[in-house]
Amino acid sequence: MEETKFIRGKDMTDLIAEPSVELMAITPDAERVIELACRTCYLSFHRFDPPASTRELIKKVIRKGHHSVLEHAGATFRIKGGSRTFTHELVRHRLMSPSQESQRYVEYGKTRDFDVVLPGSIENSDFKNRYLEMAARCEKFYTEMVKADIPKEDARYILPGGTTSEIVISANLREFRHIFAVRCHPRAHWEIRRICLKMLEVLKAEAPIVFDDFEIDWETESARIVES
Repeated sequence: MEETKFIRGKDMTDLIAEPSVELMAITPDAERVIELACRTCYLSFHRFDPPASTRELIKKVIRKGHHSVLEHAGATFRIKGGSRTFTHELVRHRLMSPSQESQRYVEYGKTRDFDVVLPGSIENSDFKNRYLEMAARCEKFYTEMVKADIPKEDARYILPGGTTSEIVISANLREFRHIFAVRCHPRAHWEIRRICLKMLEVLKAEAPIVFDDFEIDWETESARIVES
């Protein structure tokens, strides 16, 4: 422990990141937009009588699998405290638009503080302190290289996959339904599942009809689609 304090100069617990999700924007009156877009297909505007007609129509198209109309509304989130391991999984969703913090240009210890995600399995084991010590050593070596004029884009190679990376994502509501169906599944990786559950919770409040059939189980930190 003394050696670690010498490396970092402060308590290692400040290395541990906590994830946060911020809804930056969402289509105004998203579910109204979806209903009116859908009614264009049938020119059934005479049936437009919200909120009852909105709920009835959106639930009907979701049940029948006519999800294309959900693409007329979208949302943007800022995610902090997620690891680069997490973001590598998230950006695989090609119909989602990401803008991510760049390790080529951001300098740890100058532009922002360095921190890492601590997996629960490691936190509750005898490896916790060694894990944080190794992360601190990586940060120290990174800083030494940058100060010696090694380009940040090369020095970053020593940084662990648990290093956090801020990211902003935008997607339409159809794509978010797909992301949540895949990433909130009990077999999904725990970190992406945990962060996606936070986004799902927000969208269940902002667009409750569109995400009404997603049932969150906080005990298992997962979600599933239920018949409604």
